Amino acid sequence: MSWVLGVDSGGSGLRFALGSTAPDGTAGVTTVAATASAEPLRTGPSGIDAGQLLARLLPAVDTLLAQAGVNTNTNTDVEAGSGPGVLSAVAIGAAGMATLGDGLRAELPAALAHSLGVRRLVLAADAVTAYAGALGQRPGAVVAAGTGMIALGTDLTGWRRADGWGHLLGDCGGGAWIGRAGLEAAMRAHDGRRGGSPALLSRMEEVFGPAPELPGLLYPRTDRPAVLASFAPEVARCAAGDPIAAGIVSTAARHIAEAAAAVCPPSGACEVALTGGLFGLGDPLLAPLRAELAGQLPHATTVSAAADPLGGALLIAGALAGDTLRLPHDARLLNVLTEQDG
Repeated sequence: MSWVLGVDSGGSGLRFALGSTAPDGTAGVTTVAATASAEPLRTGPSGIDAGQLLARLLPAVDTLLAQAGVNTNTNTDVEAGSGPGVLSAVAIGAAGMATLGDGLRAELPAALAHSLGVRRLVLAADAVTAYAGALGQRPGAVVAAGTGMIALGTDLTGWRRADGWGHLLGDCGGGAWIGRAGLEAAMRAHDGRRGGSPALLSRMEEVFGPAPELPGLLYPRTDRPAVLASFAPEVARCAAGDPIAAGIVSTAARHIAEAAAAVCPPSGACEVALTGGLFGLGDPLLAPLRAELAGQLPHATTVSAAADPLGGALLIAGALAGDTLRLPHDARLLNVLTEQDG
């Protein structure tokens, strides 16, 4: 048995999972223990704060090994791969890894080799760990949607990406996009402009207070995308009886389907998996999305995601440990930074 670690870093904090796998990787990964840290990682001039990640990761490893009953203080354990140097592979999936991961790529390999004896490390975009969790290592496409929205597809020779550009430049159809559109419709109703929704105005004032105060509440916030996304469920609830809200959700469905269509492998059938909290909105979003996918991707089959991004990180770590990683390597999306064991 070997031990592997998966890490999922996002806007809601960090999650860690310890898994066990057969040495040849053929039996997959079994999750043994998990823990979490609620505070998200900082970002700075060099991107995601590598020092802060390491400061959270090392105590988490100790906690997980203790939960698993691993004794790290005996020579026997070390020889068995259960002490210092216990981890056969680590896979870290992080939001912003593609554009903000330079610091992690520069600092983590040596730091983890020194502190944990880790020789096999993958740093991946959270969309890649979402893909691995949803579809494993088979070709297809995954749409990961929560506050933001990104689509990722592969034919196992390379990656195709659509959107995921943040709430100012894209993330079209994601939670922040839906929430912002709903709040705009509410403000239009407050002003008496066309396209306004009295139903959304009523919900906005119940959630945020009087309409004229909303800009002062929203614009100073550093977590604006999350605040915008918090209104998406209200838009979905109003969609059943309000044509403006229904139009917002239908447009979101079209955007999501367009992103999926852009990344599906161009030849043959394509599996499309939907993962992320946005799809918890249920039928107000899923019904128009199913219709859009059928129209834009008639050759595709929508499937349920097998696991979440943390499960995907663990799967990647297990595959790396067993030399069975088939997902395409990519300098920014899925970067294998350490040498394979000889």
